[in-house]
Amino acid sequence: MKLKGNTVLVAGGTSGIGLALAVRLHEAGNKVIVAGRRRDRLERIAAEHEGIEGEVVDVTDEASVRRLLATVTAKHPELNVLVAMAGIMTTERVLDPESLAIAEWTVATNLLGPIRLVHAFAPFLTGRPEAAILTVTSGLAYVPLPSSPTYSATKAAVHSYTESLRVQLRDTSVQVIEIAPPLTRTSLLPGATDGVYAMPLDEFVDETMSLLESRPDAHQILVERVKRQRFAEARGSYEEVLAAQS
Repeated sequence: MKLKGNTVLVAGGTSGIGLALAVRLHEAGNKVIVAGRRRDRLERIAAEHEGIEGEVVDVTDEASVRRLLATVTAKHPELNVLVAMAGIMTTERVLDPESLAIAEWTVATNLLGPIRLVHAFAPFLTGRPEAAILTVTSGLAYVPLPSSPTYSATKAAVHSYTESLRVQLRDTSVQVIEIAPPLTRTSLLPGATDGVYAMPLDEFVDETMSLLESRPDAHQILVERVKRQRFAEARGSYEEVLAAQS
């Protein structure tokens, strides 16, 4: 993936890693459209970052995703990059009756959301000469966080989906890239991502952008901090890492 001269849609980019990536991509010389559920956030982002546009979307609603496709491709027929950032994270206790609703909402957002986006935008992107789809998983796709089991499971599922998607699109113009962040200082799970073990957001985005630039053909973007989780099973340290996260 080239790092400038693209028109990029960042779905789920109104906060945290998504917003930070959107801003960096904008600063690198790309046209960026941020999509999210809250119009007030989108308006604030557009006001604070001249040139970034905002579009409302609810990735749990297929009709909303289809409207986003129609709107963005009409305004920006040169669109060639989709970043599927949608994600929520909540702690769950399986023995708590209310946890099922949390699990279902997490699956609808974190797993079905990116799948809806890919199904909507992939046919359009195959018509572009150079295109890319970027999914965002997590180190927890490889070693789960037991207190957030469904979040971890959805990220593992998105990883698997991305692997299959890459094979299905290998004869097209669309490159498929997985970004797998480590624990990063954002508001994703308040209280869990603000400690000394969480990677500062700016450092994560700096390293991610550097890897995207230096490895334009990469299948995965892995900052150093996430490799402990990503390769835990291969290195024989899975049980140790799981215990540390429990």
